[in-house]
Amino acid sequence: MLETIWFILWGVLWAVYFMLDGFDLGLGSLLPFVAKNETEKRIVYNSMGPFWDGNEVWLITAGGVTFAAFPTAYAIMFNGLYSALLLLLFALILRGVCFEFRSKGDNQSWRDMWDKIMFIGSFLPCILLGVAFANIFEGLPLDKDGIFQGGLFTLLNPYGLAGGVLFLMLFLVHGALWLAIKTEGEISQRAGEMASKLWFVLLAVAVVFLVWTFFQTKLFDNYLKIPVLFMFPLIAVASLIMTKIFMLSKAWLKAWFASAGTILFVTFFGVAGLFPNLLPSSLNPAYNVTIFNSSASQLTLKIMLGVVLVMVPIVIAYQIWIYMFLKDKVNEKSLDYEEAY
Repeated sequence: MLETIWFILWGVLWAVYFMLDGFDLGLGSLLPFVAKNETEKRIVYNSMGPFWDGNEVWLITAGGVTFAAFPTAYAIMFNGLYSALLLLLFALILRGVCFEFRSKGDNQSWRDMWDKIMFIGSFLPCILLGVAFANIFEGLPLDKDGIFQGGLFTLLNPYGLAGGVLFLMLFLVHGALWLAIKTEGEISQRAGEMASKLWFVLLAVAVVFLVWTFFQTKLFDNYLKIPVLFMFPLIAVASLIMTKIFMLSKAWLKAWFASAGTILFVTFFGVAGLFPNLLPSSLNPAYNVTIFNSSASQLTLKIMLGVVLVMVPIVIAYQIWIYMFLKDKVNEKSLDYEEAY
């Protein structure tokens, strides 16, 4: 029972991370295309600057839960996906440095360099996160000892790359909507138009990935056994459609929440299909790493559950307060503050 509870928490934490950090990863990837001058670039930085580090707390939490609740799965994951996760780590580190270092020099070449790093440090995580999870959905080449029989290029298979493109498109739309909300004038309009155009690409990629998933993975086995689980992909589809409907009326905030719902339920779709596996093996189902053969002790799970039930609501309340406190739009006047990026 405790293993199942922690599996649900594991999925929820990853979903929340994708929903929150997804918009600033997407926005960083859009930086070269949505900002036309130095002022607009600074507006983009300041629209995500106060939030990005708080959003990444959920990545640490999701990783921490994997380590503490399912240590065997954590060890196997970081062994098999080592190269991809190391690239992800370096990209996130460099991206964080961009916020602090870009404004340290007035030289345009200096700022252009950090803008390029911001793009790479945002674009790569979008792709790598999608590649990692798509490979988990498909199954990793794990032997009976949990040893990954492959390398980085094993992960860069067509289905894995399709997962990377799906995550990228989800985050690009999410980020463009956030910029439309947080800014005003021409840049807000441009971001809204960009989100509307990218939505059609997202729709096409999502359809292809869903059909491919049916034939390439065993995710749908759980859905055929428990039909009520189909509510996850159905809600994801409904949220995606509502995103477009709200875009048409330029209700950007409602569209952003609908986009957030799409990301949440796309993640739930994958997680529900995995259960009870954490890392399925493509070599032999007997080698699957499950929540039962990789979990920590019952005592550890009980203690951690008490900690989570106390601390997570506090973190959520604090983050909601931050978003409410910093709800004002970012414009040229905002750039005059000493704290502005």
